[in-house]
Amino acid sequence: MNNTQVNATTKTARALPVGAKAIKVASRPAVTYTGAQQNELLAALPREVLESLFEHLEMVQLPFGKELFEFGNAMEYVHFPTSAIVSLLYVMEDGATTEIAVIGHEGVVGVSLFEGERAMCSAVVQAAGYGYRMKAEHLRAAFARGGALPALLMRYNTALFAQMAQNAVGGRHSSIEQKLCRWLLDRLDRSPSNSLKVTQEMISIMLGVRRESITAAAGKLQDEGLITYRRGNITVLDRSGLEAYAGECYKVAKTEFDRLRLDVARC
Repeated sequence: MNNTQVNATTKTARALPVGAKAIKVASRPAVTYTGAQQNELLAALPREVLESLFEHLEMVQLPFGKELFEFGNAMEYVHFPTSAIVSLLYVMEDGATTEIAVIGHEGVVGVSLFEGERAMCSAVVQAAGYGYRMKAEHLRAAFARGGALPALLMRYNTALFAQMAQNAVGGRHSSIEQKLCRWLLDRLDRSPSNSLKVTQEMISIMLGVRRESITAAAGKLQDEGLITYRRGNITVLDRSGLEAYAGECYKVAKTEFDRLRLDVARC
């Protein structure tokens, strides 16, 4: 070892006090109280409860098409979307796909309260954006401590079940136009504007119907002045008209989520 190396080593050793530990620089964005509140469930938690989760929360980008978990697999992470929209999908053996629920800034994706629990559906990002994630094991530990978090998650689960039940009923008894109206409204509720970037092919896959049927239904809604459709972009012109057209196909689940938001406001 030459003198230069010796001097460099000595200076480094003297720079750290005896017994001091090296501190690693965080490689991920810091989680802030204001940032986490972009998700309605996290925003509803008492400040001390939310801040107790910060060491386990991580802000992540959720690109279009990203699969958060697949049917039959373990759910490693729980996601709290802020600007992204996630579809819960059921995929048949022949590849046919049906959307059973949609989740955005109002909810949470991938809650597994039992170790080793397997996913009963797949979760895929349908609108790119951001969200917060944490390992499922940390959420289970926080849930076990009781308090506001378990109560809030169980209340949200009731609203999500209402959406799934309404989708099942609507899938059997609603017209194609009503299904399309509900599908668009579900996304408007979770989007910052009245415009959606989506193709008719994607809608047909999510609703489990032929693309030609979606083309005809979209044309009818456009003729009635409810929407405009241009090259993969749908703009809603008359939301109240769209809600009236959707009827019960949308109303029941919307009412349950409105109740959830009232409960959240009281927290």
